[in-house]
Amino acid sequence: MTLLKRLVDYLDVRLGVRELVRQNLTGYLVPRRANFFYTLGAVLLALFSLQFVTGILLLIYYRPDAANAFASVQHIMNDVPYGWLIRYAHVAGSNIIVIALLLHMLSVLFMGSYKKPRELTWLTGFLLFNLSLALCLTGYLLPWSQLSFWATTVATDAAGAVPVVGEMAVYFLRGGAMVGEATLGRFFALHVMGLPLLLGALIGLHLFLMRRVGISRPPFGPEYEPPAPLTAFHHEEHPDGIPFFPHYVAKDLAATFFFLAALAWVVFFAPALFIPPAALEPADPFVTPPHIKPEWYFLWAYQVLKIFPSKVVGLAVQGAFMTLLALLPFLDVGPERRPARRPLFVACYFLGILLMVALSIWGHYS
Repeated sequence: MTLLKRLVDYLDVRLGVRELVRQNLTGYLVPRRANFFYTLGAVLLALFSLQFVTGILLLIYYRPDAANAFASVQHIMNDVPYGWLIRYAHVAGSNIIVIALLLHMLSVLFMGSYKKPRELTWLTGFLLFNLSLALCLTGYLLPWSQLSFWATTVATDAAGAVPVVGEMAVYFLRGGAMVGEATLGRFFALHVMGLPLLLGALIGLHLFLMRRVGISRPPFGPEYEPPAPLTAFHHEEHPDGIPFFPHYVAKDLAATFFFLAALAWVVFFAPALFIPPAALEPADPFVTPPHIKPEWYFLWAYQVLKIFPSKVVGLAVQGAFMTLLALLPFLDVGPERRPARRPLFVACYFLGILLMVALSIWGHYS
């Protein structure tokens, strides 16, 4: 104990660690009504960290070339000690991350936490969501299975509907006319280096903005009052709140372990949820398997393209929806955040969720 105190004293003189702890842990107060949805940021940090660790371990044995990629994955699964566990955790973890991201964004929308002065926080979170989907897409091809090969073919083919530059976009994504060795190399580089670097930078910026502006008070309860119009920078504080450490850290840990338990359940009892039988066969460019569909988080977009006779119109509808979502803080500028006082927004919110779920189910069974 004396040695630990001496170490803390040494660091405190040089870095002021005690002041950092006081400001960011014990002295940092969060809203008393902060609920489960406020813990999703910590959950996502834990899941992204797990993806980083398992991804590095997989890189030790994975071979990013068309001739050996599938065999190297089978070697990881069958011969490397606990290789199956690492791979299943990585695959299932990517899907759990998308679920947590969706819950996080939906809760922010419902509570109006994207409103002024948190427009930039929302934009960085929106970019993080799309970047995570891009990571899922690029990682999906790496096992070089029948499913991943043909699902990537379908996904990259959709870019060809973009007017003027569509054909060029497809060629750029694939590195050629068809999905092949060049595509695998490009997706591998993006998945293990390019996109993770962008993701890390965006996570840092998102956390900085969140800490700088402050956590929004939940718009519930008799003590909630709509904020006054802001004319200068204001950090939202909660003098009546609870200490982040140890009180709220316990909530963060409980939610994190809940998601890790769900991940463990999938890994040990239901890995086929995310690795279907078509993913266990090597890629064959000359045999198109029946009923190839994208992953569940792309099914709504897949069905939108099928609904419209022109892919251009389908892409335009998707682009308009995503643009509207990204610019929502600049369109919904009223200070009111209480759901009961925003009936039109709440109605559109739930109808939008039902529409996305319906499109996804339709895309799955169509």
